[in-house]
Amino acid sequence: MTVETEPTPEVVTVKAPPSLKSQVVTWLRRLLLTAVVVGAGYYLVTRWDEVWAAMRQVPWYSAVLSLVAVVAGIMSSTLGWQAIVDDLGKPVGRVRASQIFLVSQLGKYVPGSVWAYVLQMELGRKAGLPRARMFVSSLVQLGVSVVASLALGVLALPVLLAETPGAVWLYAVLPVGVVALHPTVMTWGVNLILRLLRKAPLDHRLHWSTILKTLAYAMGTYVLFGVHLWLLATAGGAPQLKVLLLCVGAIAIGLTAGLFFFILPSGAGVRDLLVALALAPALGPEAGAAFAVASRAMFTVADVGTAGVAALVARLRPPPAIEPA
Repeated sequence: MTVETEPTPEVVTVKAPPSLKSQVVTWLRRLLLTAVVVGAGYYLVTRWDEVWAAMRQVPWYSAVLSLVAVVAGIMSSTLGWQAIVDDLGKPVGRVRASQIFLVSQLGKYVPGSVWAYVLQMELGRKAGLPRARMFVSSLVQLGVSVVASLALGVLALPVLLAETPGAVWLYAVLPVGVVALHPTVMTWGVNLILRLLRKAPLDHRLHWSTILKTLAYAMGTYVLFGVHLWLLATAGGAPQLKVLLLCVGAIAIGLTAGLFFFILPSGAGVRDLLVALALAPALGPEAGAAFAVASRAMFTVADVGTAGVAALVARLRPPPAIEPA
């Protein structure tokens, strides 16, 4: 005898509607992304005449190689940031790290470069990463990058000091930065920040390998950025090694100086001025200023392009979900 049983009812999971706070954060994130893209576009449009005047002197192949060097430098910076994020928790993966870092970097084109870090924390949170982990990773990379840039900035310091003696004050932070690179000191600083954020401290000390790897990536980033500037500056003449060293030092110290003027979009004007002053003895004041502006424009194109590609790749091939630690 067969006993018929009633079919088991299907369990339907009803997804709760997003909260008001979640909707507000989502729309604020979208508005911020829109603002940074508009800000980057505004810079290109308003400086186009100056950029075009400089770029007309550059052969197309030098311009292409220069842009490739910028992109390579940006990717080196991304890998340095990922090394820190992975040391603070479970690895996030290359695709997800690129998406978060590259898209968030567009925030520096909005007045008050702090928006890059805000956007980074929000994108990380959306991917399932704690905001505190994003914030701490950015601060650690920032500190390491400042040490790397000041070390390479020595290459251009004699020229810059002749025009702007006040630039030497940037090096007041170098001894502190070198000491802070020690894993014990760095871990203490990270835990202090986490304590202020009311978050649990790290369960391990930051590793030497992570700090040295991040430092190496930072040095590589500035060298590649210097190569980019060198390819532009020497396009009309014979390339010289001393000009290459000058370009590496100038763009490294220029980017660091821009950090102290964070209220400006990506340190606008500050980096350009230092780069122009450094190039002036070799190229002349007008050419130095023109290539400084052209360099910033190429950085803008590279930032927007790499962010767009990273976002597209993440959309076409979504990375696996991050499991909570």
